[in-house]
Parts: sequence; structure tokens; C-alpha cells
Amino acid sequence: MAVGAFGYTDDPRYLPIGEHGLIGDLRTVALVGTNGTIDWYCCPRFDSPSIFGSILDADRGGSFELAADTPARTKQFYFPDTNVLITRFFAEDGVGEIQDFMPIAGDPREADRHRMIRRVTCVRGTLPFRARVAPRFDYARQPHTVCLEGHRALFETSSVRIALTSSVLMETDGQDVWARFKLAEGEQAVFALDRLGEGLELRGCPIEEAADEFAATVAFWRGWLSASRYRGRWREVVHRSALTLKLLTYAPTGGIVAAATTSLPEQIGGERNWDYRYVWIRDAAFCVYALLRLGFTEEAEAFMGFLCSHVPLSGDGRTGPLQIMYGIDGRSDLPEQELHHLEGYRGSAPVRVGNAAAGQLQLDIYGALIDSIYLYNKWGDPIASGRWDSLCTLVDWVCENWDQPDEGIWETRGGRKNFVYSRLMCWVAIERAIRMATQRGLPADMQRWRRVRDAIYRQIMQRGWSADREAFIQHFDEDVLDASVLMMPLAKFVSPTDPKWLSTLDALGDELVSDSLVYRYNPEASPDGLQGAEGTFSICSFWYVEALARAGRVDEARLAFEKMLTYANHLGLYAEEIGHTGEQLGNFPQAITHLALISAAFNLDQALG
Repeated sequence: MAVGAFGYTDDPRYLPIGEHGLIGDLRTVALVGTNGTIDWYCCPRFDSPSIFGSILDADRGGSFELAADTPARTKQFYFPDTNVLITRFFAEDGVGEIQDFMPIAGDPREADRHRMIRRVTCVRGTLPFRARVAPRFDYARQPHTVCLEGHRALFETSSVRIALTSSVLMETDGQDVWARFKLAEGEQAVFALDRLGEGLELRGCPIEEAADEFAATVAFWRGWLSASRYRGRWREVVHRSALTLKLLTYAPTGGIVAAATTSLPEQIGGERNWDYRYVWIRDAAFCVYALLRLGFTEEAEAFMGFLCSHVPLSGDGRTGPLQIMYGIDGRSDLPEQELHHLEGYRGSAPVRVGNAAAGQLQLDIYGALIDSIYLYNKWGDPIASGRWDSLCTLVDWVCENWDQPDEGIWETRGGRKNFVYSRLMCWVAIERAIRMATQRGLPADMQRWRRVRDAIYRQIMQRGWSADREAFIQHFDEDVLDASVLMMPLAKFVSPTDPKWLSTLDALGDELVSDSLVYRYNPEASPDGLQGAEGTFSICSFWYVEALARAGRVDEARLAFEKMLTYANHLGLYAEEIGHTGEQLGNFPQAITHLALISAAFNLDQALG
């Protein structure tokens, strides 16, 4: 094993994070590597314990390997305008491909099956293939048995049963099953993995049925994407982002998870490893804005339904009425634990499930939530009277509690500070509520709201501005820069051509921008309570594009946007961060990065005319 550029060991057991595609059924997802291996799959939901988790421990985590059984080059792409993933193998004697997909079941009972289909085809010549299915249930903590009868294997624990059916004969060693087979040109083999539960009987998957399921899945995704109204310059990447966001949606509630994975590291070998399989309130406004702009009103309505059903606007918990995140079913209890028996991706420990940041005070979420309600009130359905009364209670809470330190947007674990971004979003919360009350003639304590809104504005202008740096800063009393202030013109707090803002944009460009990539902040200048460094933050990079475009620096914005597109993986997907040599870092793929891409593309299109 060789030593990589960052001093960590390049371990051939692990693919790079970006060397993966995503499939799913609107309830859970699986990561499929460019080598044909499924190394991440939780069932029956995004946040369920893993069945295949070798991306977090190559030896213990479990996987579903399927590949050409001979040296071969591989390429991966999506069947056009769908989330059906195709991995191709180019060998000396032939060319083969795997079509991976999860059918979208119309029947709720069948949806609980979470069927995963892997169609193998030899398209030229002849090609040998191998398969090995090695589930490791409950993050590799729960033992299982396997019963193999001909073309079907049944894996069973005390709480989970899954069935694997195959068109080829399989063998077992009592824990895993495997197969070796050869296909000639035009021949196919099929593997289907089903979850078994109450009311779900064993089902086979003949080659003909798999073909029908393939056609139905393609038709579903193309039918869904046809609702898009986007006709701009970057249609392919915008639509791929939209398809990815749909995959990250939990259909039963309308919640959108922040990412598909847990504990993929922000620094290889470091401790910045978090569980992102939950719904962040902060993503709310970005979700509603992006989905409505694209024309996906049903998805925006479903997400607002999640907020209405599961996010109470009243109460006064330890960190205020709201949590920063909720479970996909709306639960608020997300206890964090470390799984010490797993080594972590390329030795990046600890592996965490749950998220302790749920208990942090992050005042910016109030602005994000109320902005999303404002946008939906404007472009979707008008706010209901009962919801307005609850929102007024929330705004009154913000008026009482805005002027205090918090953990901030980046969820730092180094103590609370007076973050400028938190103040900015408190201003947004009150300002958007004032707009709704004014436009709809709704009752509100307007005198108080305006007084507090203006007090926040003046405090940011006085204490959030550094005359020495000639820039808006991260938090009061220290002249540290932070990319979160890029939201100032986007949130309409300041004019995009205001001299103070243009000076800030220059300062951010000089200190935090590297080849269009934007760092959140400098951890050495502003310690965040965690060890190690991190890559550039992709959402900040798209905010930077949008800020440049709004400031009239359209050529710079377009170049920065085109450069950012080159940092996507081979399928157009983004993790949370980009490393020093362009590698994807952090949980993958990340919803809010794709939301920011859509927003940047829309506004850049508009600026270019």
C-alpha cells in the first residue's frame, strides 16, 4: 500500500468516494461502485442499520460484488434521464454491463419489499462474471443464517429477512453466497434482492420480469423529469441534480435527507465524520426554492407537508422551539453513538450513527424555515390561518432570543459565538414574516417586528463589519472571514453591488477561494473544537458563483461555475467537500450542494440573458 498525498495510506480495498453511483426507491438508496460492488445499503429506510457497509469497513461491513471475472476497464453512466445506473466492463474477449435499479412500487405493500434488481448482459463477445453476496446486518453487529435452495438464498437474522433470487446457480459457505457464470453475446443473468416482511411473500425474478421492471422504472423516472421547466444552458447537470434530490426524498413523509451516507470523512484519517441521513431544517428554503423553480410543485408541497406535520412552531425547548434536524419520520430523538468495531472509510474513525448536533442552538434555522414558508406562500399555496398563528409565535420567539451566541451554521463543537450568519438569518426570519403579513393583510405585531428587524440590521453593520479587513466577518470581536456571509446578497440583506459587499467579496476571493473552490473558514484562525483540516465546501462554491453573478461579474461567475462542474464525479454527483487534488470528501451525495447548483445555474442563466 502506498502513502497518499495527505499522509494517509492508499488502501486498494476502498474505492474513492466519488467512484460511486446512486440508485434508490424513494425510501432508501444503495451506492454502487465503478467496480460493480454495492458497498452501502440500508434497509428498509435511509436511516436503518446497514446491510452492506463495506464502504465503512472493507473487511467487516459486507457487500454485494458483481463484476467481470477477468481483467477489465469499467465505465459508469445513468440510462438517460433516469436513475437507472449502468456499469460497463471492457475486457479482451468481450463487453458486458450491469443495469442496477430499484423499481418504484405503486402498491404500498410492494414498496416495503425494496426490491433491488441487477441485470447482467454480455453485449459483445463472451465474458465470465462473478458474484458474491455477503450481507452484514445491523452495521455488522448482528449474526445471520443463510439457506440456499437452487436459485434462491434466504438470509435471516432475529429481526431482518432478505431473499436473493438469481437466474444462475449459486453456492454458499453458510454465511455468504457466490456464483460464477459465463455469458455469450446477447445473453443475460438477473439477481434480485428483496426484503421480506409481514404480507410479503417470496417472489422470483425471471429474466422477462426483470425486463418489464426495467422498462417501468425508466418510464417512472422519465415521466417524473418531464415536469421540469428548466430550459437553460446547463440542462443536463441541473436535471441530474434534480434526479438526485428525488432519490434523497423519503416518499412516505416528503422529508429530504441531507445525504445518503454516514461517516464518510471530511479528511481521510480524521475525526470529522457525521451521520447525514436526517432532514435538516436549514435545507428547507433551498429545497422549496429549487423545486418550485424547476416546476416540481408536488415535491415542494410534500416537503412543506413534512414541515407542517413534524416540525412544531411552538414550544420552548432547551434550544428553542425548533431542532436543527429531524428523523425522516419526524422523530426528534437522534442519539449519537460511535461504532468502534468498524474501522471507518480508509481508517477514518470513529464511525457515527445518530447526530448529537441535533441538540445544538443554531439560530439561523429560524430564518431558513420561515423563508421556506414565505417562498411556498408566494409560489405555492397561501399559508393557512392556523399555521400563520403558529408562525407568529415563532417570530416572537426570535424577537426575544436573537441576540445570543450559538453554535452556528457549521455546527462547531468549540463553544458558542456571536456568528454573523446566525444574526443574518434571524433578520431573514422577521423580514419574511413582515412581507407575508403586509402582502396578505395578516395580523401581526408589526411595530415590534420592525423594531427588532432594524436592530439586527444595525448590529450586523456595526459589529459584523471589520474596518481593518474591509469585510463582513464570521463572528463579533474577531476579524475571521467565513464563506457563510456569501448569503447576504442572496438573502437580500445587502445589495449585491453595495461597496461594503463588493469589498467583502474581494476579501473572500483572496483568502478562502482556490480555483473557484471555496473554504468555509480557516480552522486555524477560528478553532472549531475538532482536530484536522478539511476540503473546500461545495455549497459555498456555488454560493460564490451566485454572488459573483449578482454583483455583475458575470464572466467570472460563469468560469467559476464551469470549473465547479469539472469537480463533479463521473455522473455529475457531489459529496460535501472537494479535497486538495479534486477528490470527493464527506458524505455522498449531498442534497444541499445539488440544491445550490440548481440555484446558481438559474441565476447565472438569468444574468447571461
